[in-house]
Amino acid sequence: MTEDEAGPDLCSAKGCRTAAQWQLLWNNPKIHTPERRKTWLACDEHRASLENFLGARGFLKETVPHVAA
Repeated sequence: MTEDEAGPDLCSAKGCRTAAQWQLLWNNPKIHTPERRKTWLACDEHRASLENFLGARGFLKETVPHVAA
């Protein structure tokens, strides 16, 4: 399957079908090693709410621009 057939990488916010512009890198220190990074994708509209969700739990490590593979 080509990238065009697969479509864009989508925002991780529930129900959002918008192409991702950001990668929110996070980990849960209770279950992940310090260097491990999990990724949520975010569109411009949902970036702040997803960052706030992860940040309130102490999970957010970094937000970087998303470059589709």
